Amino acid sequence: MRFTRLSRLICRIPRLDASRPLQCRAFQTDVVSGDSKAKPKRYKIPQFYDPYGPRPPPSEKIIQLAEQIGALPEEERSQIMPMLVERLKLPKLQSISTEGLDLGPQDGGAGVQVEEKKAEKTAFDVKLEKFDAAAKIKVIKEVRAFTSLGLKEAKDLVEKVPAVLKQGVTKEEANEIIEKLKAVGGVAVME
Repeated sequence: MRFTRLSRLICRIPRLDASRPLQCRAFQTDVVSGDSKAKPKRYKIPQFYDPYGPRPPPSEKIIQLAEQIGALPEEERSQIMPMLVERLKLPKLQSISTEGLDLGPQDGGAGVQVEEKKAEKTAFDVKLEKFDAAAKIKVIKEVRAFTSLGLKEAKDLVEKVPAVLKQGVTKEEANEIIEKLKAVGGVAVME
């Protein structure tokens, strides 16, 4: 709604000729339109925000009461609030329900800890640990067979052993790759 009003207002602005400077001060309310050398207004920003505004200072009676309460022993001070609730007929505070909230260990952490079941791993990585020097060419060919690498990339990968050959494979596929590498003279593990 405001945007349409703004667009109508902009359309009504008369076209300026090119001889005048192209400046718009429509949204700069802190500059006086007649004085070009005027500085913007400086506003005092409070250090903290009080939504209720400034409060009047407490009266002498309140100050004396606070001093008397501060001078009381701890036992008597603990009885003040229940007495005020009773005398002023204030409503009792309801306890907040914590049902469904995870508040951590309730007994201070000294009790029996519940064993957490870990989710069974479904994706595995196959890592080449080592290989026989005589079977290097066979290992490179086997690595090329189950990866989509070229000859040079497969050779570089095999030469920087230990290296991860394939990531995120199923357990059956990982076992199959390990068996194939074992057959040609390489040692691979599943992580």
